[in-house]
Amino acid sequence: MLQTAQEHNAIHTDLAFQRCINPRCGATYEARSVRTSCDKCGDLLDIDYQWDRAAVPSSLKEFEATWSERTNPVRFSGVWRFHELLPFAAQKELITVGEGQTLLQQTDLVGDYVGMDHGRLHLQYEGMNPSGSFKDNGMCAAVTHASMMDAKRAACASTGNTSASLALYCSATQLMKAVIFIGSGKISYGKLSQALDYGALTVQIAGDFDDAMIRVRQVSQELGIYLVNSVNPFRLEGQKTIMFRVLEALRWEVPDWIVVPGGNLGNSSAFGKAFMELKAHGLIDRVPRLAVINAAGADTLYELYERRGVRWNGGNVDMDPIVQYNDEMDREGKKADTIASAIEINRPVNLKKCLRALEFMDGVVRQVDDQDILDAKSKVGAGGFGCEPASAASVAGARMLRREGVIAPSDRVVCILTGHELKDPTATVAYHTTDQQVFNETLGSRGVQKASHANRAVAVPNELDDIIKTIQLYS
Repeated sequence: MLQTAQEHNAIHTDLAFQRCINPRCGATYEARSVRTSCDKCGDLLDIDYQWDRAAVPSSLKEFEATWSERTNPVRFSGVWRFHELLPFAAQKELITVGEGQTLLQQTDLVGDYVGMDHGRLHLQYEGMNPSGSFKDNGMCAAVTHASMMDAKRAACASTGNTSASLALYCSATQLMKAVIFIGSGKISYGKLSQALDYGALTVQIAGDFDDAMIRVRQVSQELGIYLVNSVNPFRLEGQKTIMFRVLEALRWEVPDWIVVPGGNLGNSSAFGKAFMELKAHGLIDRVPRLAVINAAGADTLYELYERRGVRWNGGNVDMDPIVQYNDEMDREGKKADTIASAIEINRPVNLKKCLRALEFMDGVVRQVDDQDILDAKSKVGAGGFGCEPASAASVAGARMLRREGVIAPSDRVVCILTGHELKDPTATVAYHTTDQQVFNETLGSRGVQKASHANRAVAVPNELDDIIKTIQLYS
């Protein structure tokens, strides 16, 4: 049984610690310390636990009891109502702005487009989060830890969603100041407007996200600013809960596939960790397969995994192909370039953790071009769940895998929609526009040839009879 409120508030958080993901190192550090890499070998860190078996539920169904506690802000949160599965802080320390009130929607309209049997395709809509993207799941956990460490400033590099989320949490809680690094011309106005409106200090540098990521890590180290990018292991603890909510919506039945866009690879890494822990606890009896979908203009994971054979290999990752590919990008001056700005990243910081997730979940990686992404996006929108372009990569990827026969039509598939449509309205309007110049300038320059499923406005004279005839013709 889950704990009473009094017992829950007294969770023994000293059982949480940070561990190097490199099994040949395995160094451990206190949870109440600020690190983004291992001091000994430089690898990434996990949040791990000496699990108190009495505090872990014997069945996931026990979490249904928390539905009756929704007047408690912690249990209302779609992250913290699963506190027993990420107990690095006591209840009184948890920070929430009501994140995680998201929806798993079964849709046959999109399922038909992908090629699925009816009733088998689901969309996990993370655009319903307070800042409009999945980032809030991890940000509430990172800001919680930052507060535990008495941080006065928190920083991130961002293509937009991370900055919006950090700015929102800092503004709503007034606990710390947000400092945001963005690249020149590499952020949509929908996202930038959030960071500015929420009062963040926004620093725009010449370069792209990868350049901004290098600088924010240097600046955070130099000035002692708390870094909240997904290299922060506490971020990924919060993002685990996306999978808990998927299972919750499916009445705790495990789907066959999880399909997720791949940018900095935080989600795929977090999902793998979630299922590893659930399996170890005996709370699930099988694990879904994982598909990570890159945009063709930012396809580092696809290149390394599918073309160069890079694998987790039990933690013994062959670094040579990774170093060689990074060197090639440097020599060629290769920059990420895709309409899906949220995944426009060439050097994903969570690469190794994603490789681990792919190994555990028998995963695959695919790349889809901007044409595929926008066509899939239009189908998602036609079904009533508008999403930003990066989100639609999951649907485009599922369609590709279905055509390849990797996904069967009878499989139960969950596609993650990472962000709200209004995050990038420019791409949406350009896709549906009747103005060819706008289309060419916004999309044509990225290789998009046509709007295959455009819903264009119909020009009509300002005459009642003409308007009526038009409506009758098109409806």
